[in-house]
Amino acid sequence: MTNQRISEVQTTQKEPERERRIFSFKATQLVWLFFGILEAMIALRIILKLIGANAASPIATFIYGFTELFLKPFTGLTGTPSAGNMVLEIPSFIAMVVYALVAWAIERIVWVIFYRPRGPVVAVTETRTTDQHTPQ
Repeated sequence: MTNQRISEVQTTQKEPERERRIFSFKATQLVWLFFGILEAMIALRIILKLIGANAASPIATFIYGFTELFLKPFTGLTGTPSAGNMVLEIPSFIAMVVYALVAWAIERIVWVIFYRPRGPVVAVTETRTTDQHTPQ
């Protein structure tokens, strides 16, 4: 009977604060997603108003209803030139600029609060030694 020693070495790498960086990345992506959708909806509203789209159309009704809440603070800020059914909503353009700045500010705040710079990767080495007996 012979004794053989078998050593197994397993190395894993751990990155400190990785989960926090992932959270900050996902949070900032959600901010940009929400504000991106809002900006796109306001842009669609501008286009629909500009081409004189039928306000009774279900898609126009949805877009006007959704964006109305977000455009309320900008109502009456400037005049809205119109010609026939076509309307140029200048306050909607201003709202898009303001909401882009708000999105940028929120994204930066989330980044400053939650982001942690990448540190050195920590290697953890685990060694196991076993005795294996083989019959002769």
